[in-house]
Amino acid sequence: MSVQDLKFSNDHEWIKVEGGKAYIGISDYAQHALGDIVFVDLPDVGAKLSAGKVFGSIESVKAVSDFLSPVSGTVDAVNEALVDAPELLNEDAYENWILLVELDNPAELDALLDNVQYEEFCKNEGV
Repeated sequence: MSVQDLKFSNDHEWIKVEGGKAYIGISDYAQHALGDIVFVDLPDVGAKLSAGKVFGSIESVKAVSDFLSPVSGTVDAVNEALVDAPELLNEDAYENWILLVELDNPAELDALLDNVQYEEFCKNEGV
């Protein structure tokens, strides 16, 4: 997956839109900052998400962090492979999505960062 095709939130989630649905994951920056990921708490299929609200959590050897949804929608699928192998997010954060969401409001995508804006945002965070 090319990062040029992705949008990013200020909370380090990425989103790839395909039609009226979107894959959501964490950025490479986030997985590096977290360190070794040991647990991922995923929402239930059918759960309603609201942009900017918590939809699950991720635990690493360093910390536990919340996932914040970059968009509003309904969970269509979760990446079940992460239940038994959360370290997949460390191996390739952009190939290992967390969930698939049916978008409620595609206009919310306009508030997200493109790849270049996200890289600049990360530089300003001290990386």
